[in-house]
Amino acid sequence: MADVMPVLEDRAAQLGIDLSQVDFDSIRLPPGEDFGIISDDEDLKEVDHLEFDQGFDNIIVVDNLPVVPSEKFDKLVGVIRKIYSQIGTIKEDELWMPVDASGKTLGYCFIEYNTPQEAELAKEKTHGYKLDRSHIFAVNMFDDIDKFMKVPDEWAPPETKPYTPGENLEQWLTDEKARDQFVIRAGSDTEVLWNDARHLKPEPVYKRSFWTESFVQWSPLGTYLATVHRQGAAVWGGASSFNRLMRFAHPQVKHIDFSPGERFLVTYSSHEPSNPRDTHRVVLNIFDVRTGKVMRDFKGSADEFSVGGAGGVTGVSWPVFRWGGGKDDKYFARIGKNVISVYETETFTLIDKKSLKVENVMDFNWSPTDPILALFVPELGGGNQPARVSLVQIPSKEELRQKNLFSVSDCKMYWQSNGDYLAVKVDRYTKTKKSTYTGFELFRIKERDIPIEVLELENKNDKILAFAWEPKGHRFAIIHGDSPRPDVSFYTMRSGTNTGRVVKLTTLKGKQANALYWSPAGRFIILAGLKVFNGQLEFYNVDELETMATAEHFMATDIEWDPTGRYVATAVTSVHEMENGFNIWSFNGKLLYRILKDHFFQFLWRPRPPSFLSPEKEEEIAKNLKKYSKKYEAEDQDVSMLLSEQDREKRRMLKDEWDRWVHEWKRLHEEEKMERQKLRDGEASDEEEEYEAKEVEVEELLDVTEEVVSFEYEQE
Repeated sequence: MADVMPVLEDRAAQLGIDLSQVDFDSIRLPPGEDFGIISDDEDLKEVDHLEFDQGFDNIIVVDNLPVVPSEKFDKLVGVIRKIYSQIGTIKEDELWMPVDASGKTLGYCFIEYNTPQEAELAKEKTHGYKLDRSHIFAVNMFDDIDKFMKVPDEWAPPETKPYTPGENLEQWLTDEKARDQFVIRAGSDTEVLWNDARHLKPEPVYKRSFWTESFVQWSPLGTYLATVHRQGAAVWGGASSFNRLMRFAHPQVKHIDFSPGERFLVTYSSHEPSNPRDTHRVVLNIFDVRTGKVMRDFKGSADEFSVGGAGGVTGVSWPVFRWGGGKDDKYFARIGKNVISVYETETFTLIDKKSLKVENVMDFNWSPTDPILALFVPELGGGNQPARVSLVQIPSKEELRQKNLFSVSDCKMYWQSNGDYLAVKVDRYTKTKKSTYTGFELFRIKERDIPIEVLELENKNDKILAFAWEPKGHRFAIIHGDSPRPDVSFYTMRSGTNTGRVVKLTTLKGKQANALYWSPAGRFIILAGLKVFNGQLEFYNVDELETMATAEHFMATDIEWDPTGRYVATAVTSVHEMENGFNIWSFNGKLLYRILKDHFFQFLWRPRPPSFLSPEKEEEIAKNLKKYSKKYEAEDQDVSMLLSEQDREKRRMLKDEWDRWVHEWKRLHEEEKMERQKLRDGEASDEEEEYEAKEVEVEELLDVTEEVVSFEYEQE
């Protein structure tokens, strides 16, 4: 009531009512009407609906325990507690082992952990644990008991559902204008749009608020758009709009990763342990994308998943699993301590039921197209055992090639997109061990015996800032140097005489660049100066070795080529508070349009699946491009004419609006003619030239003053 009184007093003052003269007790409201004023006693009538947590997801049931008399009860409980307390923290007095009337145990027990994650891990680690020859543990979650009890005694065939054809998830590839799609996130909105570069603007496809709780991600072939939520992940797609196709339950999911062929989805979460001294608990699920079924899960401490890689959440390298075997999704692998565990997706088990043992292995990478592993092992024994890079064939685990490396400080491996070449960047110590220099070991994977070439820069002390292979090509680019404006060098793996030697094409001196972005189709590259260079862009033609254009997108944070290599997007995300949004450029550096968006988070082009055309057919099209391009040139001309017509129509509308405005003011001018005559003492003319200019002198006496002045006349 106290909150309402100021409002009543203001309203009474407006109406001229003296509230001190009003008897509030005599006021009676109609039955059921409170006029928005809730009584202080209303909350007494409300019943609190308390929600009780009825889940038992932190309790496990351990079966197949020894049946012992009461005198051995304490010893058995001690053994079980010792086994299960190593996995997680057991709640106080929450290991309960039932007994019969004589005190003999019944062969099972219940254990309650602090967290569900610890209970899941205990089940994972000890199901099938062999206590002795006669007692092998059978461990289940307590919540699963109810599910097992509901299993019918007699089998009944499942209900057969009639087949209903699904939507064409690749409908977007049939766009008549051959446009590409992209997704953006700004504020709470997520939008999918066409890049309509001909009309110099994006065309909306689908928009949704609060579509995701953290980020969105396209699948590698562009079939699905994945969203991330507290309860798990979801994938969306469709012919005309985006419908939810499947959900993947994984509470508190942080990361997701598709397999290259889109058959599987890996989800990752990390959970704080109940004991602060322990590391985070990690949960990884591998789902079948179409059915949503969990094909395999992995659980453990963060330490088990933190070997190798660049690190990530809680020190875990992401992605934990790296996919191999090309688009067939046949293999995936992860690195461990002194091992690389390679799994095959037919059974989701280790190949040959054992991991590949590699002492002190530091890193590995799959070939993008073939089941070949490249792995790096650093020096051991203070340099007595050299570092090495090895190529291993899967599933045979045969070593195809090995290269020993000496005085190695660091090593990075870069595969070319077709798997034709492998570049190994090797940082080596000088003889004094006080500094390092960099060289490259270049593997020709598809040639006989996999020959290796060594490439050293002219200035061996140059720092390597960036390296990038030309997609589907034979060239690569390097940014190198220690000055504020480093150099950019281009090399080819094919010489003019095709002798199989690496050859330098050119070096561009003093460039404002620290990142390289090749077109997906090769040939063109953007030399980008991000961060300290504030978004400098140079569009370079490597075929002609010439700069096509230079530009700037101030404070740009992201650069992405569309999958066809026709357009480039540069974006300023919410890392910066100002100028958020994105620009779309042509491949040769012409700015097509610019879109500003507050709180801009993401820009992602929709990937395209590989072309069905053979390399020979693509080469034939490239040779006869003029013949094929006539149709599209005519379409471009039609669009240009349409834009010109639209521009003319816009100018005509502006002229018509101006004419209407002038006409209206002339009408008002005519209506006020009599008033102007009156102000001009009856003069009727409004034309300035009809007036005669006259000069009139007016004398006005302002003041008169009389003053007596004494005057003395001196006579000579």
